[in-house]
Amino acid sequence: MQRVVRTMVLLASLGVAGMTHAGVTATVTGVSDYDFRGYTQTGRDPALQGSVDWSGDYGLSAGAWASSSLDFGPGTDANVELDLYAGWAGGSENGPQYSLGAVWYTYPGANDFNYPEISGGVSYKSISGKLWYSWDEAASDMSAWYIEGNYTYGLPEDFGLTVHAGYSFGDYWKSFDGEYFDWAVGVTRSFGHFDTALKFIDGSNAVYDHSSDIFSAKAKVVFSVSTTFPWKDK
Repeated sequence: MQRVVRTMVLLASLGVAGMTHAGVTATVTGVSDYDFRGYTQTGRDPALQGSVDWSGDYGLSAGAWASSSLDFGPGTDANVELDLYAGWAGGSENGPQYSLGAVWYTYPGANDFNYPEISGGVSYKSISGKLWYSWDEAASDMSAWYIEGNYTYGLPEDFGLTVHAGYSFGDYWKSFDGEYFDWAVGVTRSFGHFDTALKFIDGSNAVYDHSSDIFSAKAKVVFSVSTTFPWKDK
């Protein structure tokens, strides 16, 4: 846990130090469960997460994101995730928008899990889709794909509706747990400088032994609250 705290402090200090530079923000998030594409990464336990993000000219961006409380089961030392990412976004303000990105997933203390992933996406108004690809999923030397679609809709009283559907496929999933769908529906609302979300998440994969909470894909409700610095007048 001390390593987690140091990581979060480092991310926050980098963000605060860079606040004087345009396009730098820092976000802190608390979640009741760290869900990744339908699978819990924390054994269905809460986690503290933080990020520092930079956006520059020509649609370029980069950042770092970390999560505490990972639980990959006995025999692994992965208790922190630290992701490094960069990307580009462009398109018309009132028309389709496009994005390209790359992520390096790292697990300090358990480097044998580190792996890369690239993505390409398109969005139009409240609808978006993205395709992800890794040629070395979870450092397995096997490829994996993930395709997702998302929809957002404004509701009365500053509430919002979010809908998500995704599908994981490729050699890695065929050998590990089987290709599968995941989906989620949720409600969002902001309270001053804090953004909250309540989501119901489920998946179609029942191949893996989910008698324990490790990598469980069981249906669940996840609550999150986050805030982004520097705070701006609303």
